[in-house]
Amino acid sequence: MHLQFNQIVPYIPFILQGILVTLQFTILSTIIGFILGIVLSLIKISTIKPLKWLGVFYTSIFRGTPLILQIALIYYAIPQLTGYDIPALQAGVIAFALNSAAYVSETIRGGILAVDKGQREAALSLGVPYRQMMKDIILPQAIKNILPALANESIALLKDSALVSTIGVTDLLRRASIVGSKTFLYFEPLILVGLIYYGMVLILTFGARVLERRLRRSD
Repeated sequence: MHLQFNQIVPYIPFILQGILVTLQFTILSTIIGFILGIVLSLIKISTIKPLKWLGVFYTSIFRGTPLILQIALIYYAIPQLTGYDIPALQAGVIAFALNSAAYVSETIRGGILAVDKGQREAALSLGVPYRQMMKDIILPQAIKNILPALANESIALLKDSALVSTIGVTDLLRRASIVGSKTFLYFEPLILVGLIYYGMVLILTFGARVLERRLRRSD
């Protein structure tokens, strides 16, 4: 086995530029998915049955079909159905945000239901509006309890972001493939990209642990 890492050194800056694309995609997808997940979780615990059924149906669709299929449908079907030539990065963010919302909503729903019912009953008995009760009392406690699960979802999203390379987004994996096609060396750029992903996951994991410790101290 003869490795030639020196041959890809000139391409390292090109590969590193993919970090910004990957982080941009991951951050946007995480934020949008989290917001949609909160809305979806509230729909699922709603007493309005049609809304509840809609939330359950949404979750079953996005959890029951492959993510790569969802990406392909949004990227290729939207131009066909609407005439809008959607950019690859935008299609990826939409697909990941919608998919992430389905998983996050289940996590948040579990966190909401885990909050002591007495607090909800006490707030309602004091005349606190439902919206304010959820925003100021229930959701903060639920988020604090499910923070490790949300961190795991963010890590999974960061790693799965490599799937957007299949629709032409020039993320880390796509750039490694481009370097491989130019140098006819695939192992070296792929190993480099793997180390970059691993480093970003370690940083995200460390940040989540620090945040979790601070939240525990605030109890």
